[in-house]
Amino acid sequence: MRIGIDVGGTNTDAVLLDGRQVLAAVKTSTTADVTSGIVAAIAGLQEQRPFDPADVRAVMIGTTHFINALVEARRLAPTAALRLSLPAGASLPPMVDWPGRLIEAVSGRGYLVHGGHEFDGRHIAELDEAEVRKAAADMGRAGVRSVAITSVFSPVNAEFEARAAEIVAAELPDAAISLSSEIGRIGLLERENATIINAALRELAAHIVDGLASSVTGAGITAPLYLSQNDGTLMDVDFARRYPVATFASGPTNSMRGAAVLSGLDTCAVVDVGGTTSDVGVLRHGFPREATTDVTVAGIRTNFRMPDVLSIGIGGGSRVRDGAVGPDSVGYELTSKALVFGGDTLTATDIAVAAGRAEIGDPSLVAHLDKGLVEAALRRIADDVADVVERMRTSAEPLPVVAVGGGSVLLPDELAGAGEVRRPDHYAVANAIGAAIAQIGGEVDRVYAVEPGRRDAVVDAAKQEAVDRAVAAGASPSTVQIVDFDEVPIPYLPGNATRIRAKAVGELQLTDAKGR
Repeated sequence: MRIGIDVGGTNTDAVLLDGRQVLAAVKTSTTADVTSGIVAAIAGLQEQRPFDPADVRAVMIGTTHFINALVEARRLAPTAALRLSLPAGASLPPMVDWPGRLIEAVSGRGYLVHGGHEFDGRHIAELDEAEVRKAAADMGRAGVRSVAITSVFSPVNAEFEARAAEIVAAELPDAAISLSSEIGRIGLLERENATIINAALRELAAHIVDGLASSVTGAGITAPLYLSQNDGTLMDVDFARRYPVATFASGPTNSMRGAAVLSGLDTCAVVDVGGTTSDVGVLRHGFPREATTDVTVAGIRTNFRMPDVLSIGIGGGSRVRDGAVGPDSVGYELTSKALVFGGDTLTATDIAVAAGRAEIGDPSLVAHLDKGLVEAALRRIADDVADVVERMRTSAEPLPVVAVGGGSVLLPDELAGAGEVRRPDHYAVANAIGAAIAQIGGEVDRVYAVEPGRRDAVVDAAKQEAVDRAVAAGASPSTVQIVDFDEVPIPYLPGNATRIRAKAVGELQLTDAKGR
């Protein structure tokens, strides 16, 4: 058995699975401190289907903690960005395109020193260790507690980042250090931005992960805890402490993976209607299609692994007024503010109950709603969601639509231009199911200089490295396979430069309480 939990802005969903069979499923309100909501969700599972905590092999959690902290610009550590790039790369300093409030929230400081590589691994300049020490000393005087180190083309050669990290660690032994070669892809500024965000969240990550772990052990469960990543795979708690940025899109990703399992479709559009937003993504071979362009997070351009998702402000908690639905939501206060719960705010949930699409709260409290208003609101929701699904299509081929999430009762049985809307069993907790069935992954994304006649050997080596990374992360070796592969020649670079990306996934290698 395994437990999957997804913490959203409005609801915390949990499921108890035996293999792929759903034994119990609960939906509880997300609490302000989040962890007590998780405790309540696990207690709800125990109440619905009593189980021995020792029989649980793993607990998987998808959480919005870290993306929310960035968006709200709170609980971020004082952070410095150290870029190894001189004499190149001096015209645009670190955090040049950041919103001012976020620079202030991280007490952002930038440092440029000599170093960096060309795309083929040659040195732009030698690493100046004295400059690194001087920068680290200044960071210490400024009270910096987390450091992001970025070097030009470090995904090709990370030697300078590793050495700079050793020097900074010697000067600032208590500082958390994040390396861009471990976080982002090719593209200096976007990779650097992702690394700075990760660094700013490191202190919070340690606190949150400890809280999640204690909420699970408090329920008597001693099984390993995993967190969901942006690409639909899992990471262990130690990895989550080091790379909190890898959790940013775990909510919609979990929903899409859950939709794939519940519907039996491995290629489709998934509409996840939650309490606050509707997220629309596309599944390809059972995994979310990844964004191929830079992704903007809280106003900051980044290039780490993120699913290609479009979100609109329509959910079960969306406020309804003057014919408009959303984008603002009552969030986790739905059970006190919505009309059906005795509140004074007209929400999309009230519209669903008035239309007979949901049985929540007290239907008599919305019996007075004008029929025309209800129909207009539902039509508006359907049109907006259909428009987003259409924008996500990349070919003329028809794309089946699967609706999941508790708020999907707001959608009609057919969407204009997309046809029938499928709602599989347990659609309301698809996100928690997606977390519970998630696999372990490994990825390689690098620019290679491919010599004539060596292409097959280079490709095989890249694929094998992706497989090895998945196994090292905890995947069962016999189940690992390549699920995504891209090979793109880069014509403006010499030496047959080719960007190769390989992604491998496999089933989590589980052990029981006795280590078997």
